[in-house]
Amino acid sequence: GAEMGRVRALINDQGDTIDEAGPSVPVEVLGFNGPPEAGDRMAVVENEARARQVTSYRAHQKRENAAASVSGMRGSLEQMMSQLKTTGRKDFPLIVKADVQGSLEAILGSLEKLGTDEVAARILHAGVGGISESDVTLAEGFNAAIIGFNVRAHKEAAAAAKRNGIEIRYYNIIYDLVDDVKKAMSGLLAPTLRETMLGNALILEVFNISKVGKVAGCRVTDGSVERGANVRLIRDNVVVHEGKLSTLKRFKDEVKEVASGQECGMAFENYGDMRPGDVIECYRVETIQRSL
Repeated sequence: GAEMGRVRALINDQGDTIDEAGPSVPVEVLGFNGPPEAGDRMAVVENEARARQVTSYRAHQKRENAAASVSGMRGSLEQMMSQLKTTGRKDFPLIVKADVQGSLEAILGSLEKLGTDEVAARILHAGVGGISESDVTLAEGFNAAIIGFNVRAHKEAAAAAKRNGIEIRYYNIIYDLVDDVKKAMSGLLAPTLRETMLGNALILEVFNISKVGKVAGCRVTDGSVERGANVRLIRDNVVVHEGKLSTLKRFKDEVKEVASGQECGMAFENYGDMRPGDVIECYRVETIQRSL
């Protein structure tokens, strides 16, 4: 990887300090100038100058790759508005900090699986170690939440987060972390509108009433009809109007509901082209909040 160091101590699985480690011997190595990433291969070189040369080259490569990915992200940010118009996909920005690389990879893998065509977690930054001021500054710029797994924020970072209203959430169980992000992402999903059929009425006669306009004399054939509910006017199995009922009368009284088999008078809001033989379909629209 991009980290180097002189071996200061080798500690085996029993906690004892040893002088050397051969193949298949698990050891803790002290002396690196920074934490290497999981999966990095470890190589022993003849001197420190050679180690520095190799790691500086790898660090340069790493920086170039990071810069390329950022420029790619910038391109996608410029296209984000057009993408939102075409796909309607919403991003949930997050910054994730964990105690070890293994935990971080597991968390990122779990968050990636949560994404759908409509909403997805967008990881702005993921790293190992405590939450720093630069993490808080990045979160502020993108209005993102910060997640800490088995780590805590530095004193200055915690103060900056409190001052700028950035939320930092701490977890020590991956399932709790994923569940909370799932609930938050579910809030970005557009709710589902579901129709509930209430009933049908057949228009028997249409009356012209002064100051009211046209009122349809109907018989409720099935279900029930409610005042204020959504209605469709159907003529020869074709929907000719959709709207709401402005009037629902039983004899001379304004009523809330008329049950099946009863006759009533109905008037539509801002519509008067009713004819005998038309069918009025009455329904209710429910809004259901979706979850991932």
